[in-house]
Amino acid sequence: MHTDHERCVRAVQSKDARFDGWFFTAVLTTRIYCRPSCPAAPPKVENMTFYPSAAAAQQAGFRACKRCRPDAAPGSPRWNERADAVARAMRLIADGVVDREGVPGLAARLGYSTRQIERQLRAELGAGPLALARAQRAQTARLLIETSPLPMAEIAFAAGFASVRTFNETVREVFALPPTELRRRVRRGSQAATPGALTLRLPFRAPLCPDNLFGHLAATAVPGVEEWRDGAYRRTLRLPYGHGVAALRPRPDHIECRLSLTDLRDLAGAIARCRRMLDLDADPEAVDAALGADPALAPLVRKAPGRRVPRTADAEEFALRAVLGQQVSTAAARTLAGRLVTAHGEPVEDPEGGLTRLFPTAGTLAGLDPEALAMPRARRSTLIGLVAELADGRLSLGAGSDWEQARRELAALPGIGPWTVEIIAMRALGDPDAFTATDLGIRHAARELGLPATPAALLRHSDAWRPWRAYAVQYLWATGDHPINQLPTP
Repeated sequence: MHTDHERCVRAVQSKDARFDGWFFTAVLTTRIYCRPSCPAAPPKVENMTFYPSAAAAQQAGFRACKRCRPDAAPGSPRWNERADAVARAMRLIADGVVDREGVPGLAARLGYSTRQIERQLRAELGAGPLALARAQRAQTARLLIETSPLPMAEIAFAAGFASVRTFNETVREVFALPPTELRRRVRRGSQAATPGALTLRLPFRAPLCPDNLFGHLAATAVPGVEEWRDGAYRRTLRLPYGHGVAALRPRPDHIECRLSLTDLRDLAGAIARCRRMLDLDADPEAVDAALGADPALAPLVRKAPGRRVPRTADAEEFALRAVLGQQVSTAAARTLAGRLVTAHGEPVEDPEGGLTRLFPTAGTLAGLDPEALAMPRARRSTLIGLVAELADGRLSLGAGSDWEQARRELAALPGIGPWTVEIIAMRALGDPDAFTATDLGIRHAARELGLPATPAALLRHSDAWRPWRAYAVQYLWATGDHPINQLPTP
């Protein structure tokens, strides 16, 4: 979009927040870059230039605006909507792969050479993987500077910098202030009370309907791993350097996020997982415009615009839970998952609530006795088969996975049918076009709305909703009175 100069200029002049994250405005006279909705007076048109990423603007020598904080804008919806190599690379970079494994590790996960990945990212984003990871490190450093009392040297290494000197140079270059000055500008009392406990604001594009988003997560919460407490959805997180607890509370203009981490090097990855779980980088205007064009869906969209797809913080965990939930009620699925967690989950401490364990990994479950699983034999066999594929690495469902390849591999496993494949694609892989045409709730809603009720006919009708069929599922589900459709009562 950044190449459409006139459209970008109109967005900047109207301070249109819908375009935050789509592109960045750089001002040639001040050498500052901003988000389109920056509250400052718009610069002259001849002084504007546009970049597809914050990293590209930084590479060109522009520093982040102190008023609109473009480095903290919502992410581009493109990386949620697409499954090509660039989108998969961006999801992996957000998850911290470049910091942990370098560019060769990123390329290996994607099945390309480092040169190919460099070329594709530069062509589309104006910056290579190292520059994109550096921009993310700068944002992580700023969050730690402003929300924790940690010494600067600890922040430098927690944010992923190789040295304190590189940390200082990067912060000065990106924000035009030394780290100590950034901290001094924070209002007294806004820092976290203890190291490792951080309270952040996660931005999103309005509108956002929290009902089905938090309602679904709360209604399906696995005891010990997830809970709804004091108006917040809380869950344990398994992270590369340790574990953590996230508490996510909906606010009118942001999501309040409280993170308790055993290792602060996991901060950027934990934030990325929380954003992905709540679908915060979606473009609700585009989704609702497309779905609202269908007369059957239009009243649902007008009633509660901005529905998001409730996703997951751990794709492997969700796939296992999807199999546990085959052909049983939500309550029964929670019970089965809770038993698995109690027997095999890694214990954690949660002084602020009732979370007790991490969901067990496929590697942990690979060694258990199948007879110990209290469930029908066919489903038990399906679960064991899925565990084996995940544990051996033959099936990949991570941030950089290929959606269609994962679908084919899942469908090839005995006992995994179209409903399970599509529910995993929708909530674990993040495919915005996943569609569960065989779901009983969807078929019931279709009949009530006068839509085709048989799976084949509904699937044909749903072509008009592409590429947003996963969001259509949320609107259709919302016609029922199931607890997944509403925020829990206090």
